[in-house]
Amino acid sequence: MAQQQPATEALDRRLSIAPMMDWTDRHFRYFARLITRRTLLYTEMVTTGALIHGDRERFLRYDPAEHPLALQLGGSDPIEMAECARMGADYGYDEININVGCPSDRVQSGRFGACLMAEPDLVADCVAAMKQAVAAPVTVKTRIGIDDRDSYEELANFTDKVLSAGCDVLVVHARKAWLKGLSPRENRDVPPLRYDIVERLKGDFPQLPMVVNGGVTSLTQARAMLNVLDGVMIGREAYQNPWILASADRDIFGDPAAQPTPDGVLAAMMPYVEARLAEGVPLNAITRHMLGLFHGRPGAKAWRRHLSGHAYKPGAGIDVLADAGRHVG
Repeated sequence: MAQQQPATEALDRRLSIAPMMDWTDRHFRYFARLITRRTLLYTEMVTTGALIHGDRERFLRYDPAEHPLALQLGGSDPIEMAECARMGADYGYDEININVGCPSDRVQSGRFGACLMAEPDLVADCVAAMKQAVAAPVTVKTRIGIDDRDSYEELANFTDKVLSAGCDVLVVHARKAWLKGLSPRENRDVPPLRYDIVERLKGDFPQLPMVVNGGVTSLTQARAMLNVLDGVMIGREAYQNPWILASADRDIFGDPAAQPTPDGVLAAMMPYVEARLAEGVPLNAITRHMLGLFHGRPGAKAWRRHLSGHAYKPGAGIDVLADAGRHVG
């Protein structure tokens, strides 16, 4: 069933949370939205095959409170990508994003992710087909290069191709990807960060909104990057220490509304958790995303220990979450 329709105004992309497999599911996104109202959120990558042949509702459902929200697709067939973009638009997603950055073997075998950097014409065909299919922005998330194909000229050619096809925003992970020899985990850390490459690319394509991703760990760092680039995407730090986002609405977006508190977020999560438990969702599927809520507060370790030790048990209920909260000073 289709969800709430997206907002009609242009998305404010100054800050976003990266799509991360096994992490940025609907439960994390609802939790994150209680901490920051303005930050753009992304789904985990969803493959075209999963949407076309699998349980579409399972992959696309979300709570309307998660807006602004982008759907990331993995695929390389323009017809299938357009079909899945239409599905996302019908569900009310505010943006449809193409994954051209994931380096895993599974992704490569499916001919999507970072390996598509070697096929800029195919990515451009996907962008063009999706643009014809939906009114929502179509964006591309990529790396700065792959393996030995990491020259600036190749990156600029890739950018020119997707821009000409109608790409609305380019999100650039400022590391190259080694498709051979490094694991996905190593690809997040081993290749050096090259923010200078992204800044050069923005200078050469000033008309294309550009968001930088990779290695950003603070809002102070993000604000500095916004002097040159159009947006900053934070990944693991936003998941492991979500409270760094508590001042994002004020510090990044200039929103004067009162900042949330950890206790307030916990209280606001309770009705959501109860509703999901009533649907049969295991408690741990939600609370695993909340371990960093009280980071730096007295009792934070006891909070994490209580949730980790009890939330996974069969039949665990809302009382486990309430009891964990009593450990925090």
